Order: sequence, then C-alpha cells, then structure tokens
Amino acid sequence: MAVRVDLEELRRAVQDEYAEVAENPDRGFHFHTGATLAGILEYQPEWLEGIPEENIASFAGVGKPYAFGALKPGERVVDAGSGAGFDSLIAGTMVGPGGHVIGVDMTPAMLDNARRGAAAMGTSHVEFRQGFLEDMPVEDGWADVVISNGVVNLCPDKAAVWREIFRVLKPGGRIQIADIVVGKPVPEAAKEDISLWTG
Repeated sequence: MAVRVDLEELRRAVQDEYAEVAENPDRGFHFHTGATLAGILEYQPEWLEGIPEENIASFAGVGKPYAFGALKPGERVVDAGSGAGFDSLIAGTMVGPGGHVIGVDMTPAMLDNARRGAAAMGTSHVEFRQGFLEDMPVEDGWADVVISNGVVNLCPDKAAVWREIFRVLKPGGRIQIADIVVGKPVPEAAKEDISLWTG
C-alpha cells in the first residue's frame, strides 16, 4: 500500500539530500559515506580497484548486495537506485564487457557522477538512466540480476517497486538487495513526515 505523502515533495527532498552527497561527499551526514562506509560494509579491496575516487566518495549504501554472491561474467544487471554508480561500476567489473549493467536513479547529480565514472573507466557496457524505481526505464525480462543498496526504503510505494523489479527480471533471475527494514509497524504520522524519510 502506498504511503499518504506528497510524492513530489518527498522525491524533491530525497533528491536534495542525495545531490548534496554527490556534490559535497565530505560534508558529513547522519549516515556513513565513501571509502569509510565501504570498509564498514566489508567490500573487498579488489572490488574498489579502478573505481574513480568521486564514485567511491559519494557511495551511500546500507549493505553489500554481493554478500549473496558475485555476479557472473556476461550477466545483465539492473542497479535499482544506482546513486553515484559505485555498485554499478563494481557490477560492470564483475560481469565484464560481455555483460551489461543499467543503473537507474532519479537524482541528476548522482547520475552525472555515475556517468563520469563509467566514462573514466571506459566501461561502455555500464550505462545510467534517469527514472523512478516505481517505473524503471528497462524492458521486460531484460535482467539476469537486480541489485539495490539502500534505496527501496526511500520509495513510498514499495509494492510498485517490487512489481517493477519482477517485471525487468528474466524468469529465474536473481534479486540481490541490501536495505533497511523495521521489525514493527511505523506509525502513519511518521510515514507522512517527509523529514524522517531523509534523516
């Protein structure tokens, strides 16, 4: 069930928060970012080799989608909520030039960082598209794997996000998601308070 919140206002608030992460990653946030966060989450150092510093610095995930297993060469991957491209670029290295990665994000500043990183790495098999997770710009049944890192929790209509994830997956495809969950119901008043969505 979708939350009763002004969707445009919520998206604008989330975009503003993550544009700040993209443009000023060293500012300090209520969450960890960058190489420090990658270390806390136990990303393997070899995964970070070749990833541009700008993309590492703006990393703001909550877990490690690769804890469920590495991606395989040649696989097609959708990164739902790709941010500055950190996980997408790692995915691109794992799947190699015979694979393909599409990162989807709604924040232009994050997409700019991600595209610069892909260009710097020369990874033409990694691309970034602007869109919402409730309506991803990816064709039906395209992906072998959908990854996501700390973004589904920011979407008010989680059922729509899950429908989209299953739509873009091939039959038998995999989902490798790290996110925030709560163990008890969140009061409606808290769900409707946009300041609580961003921090």
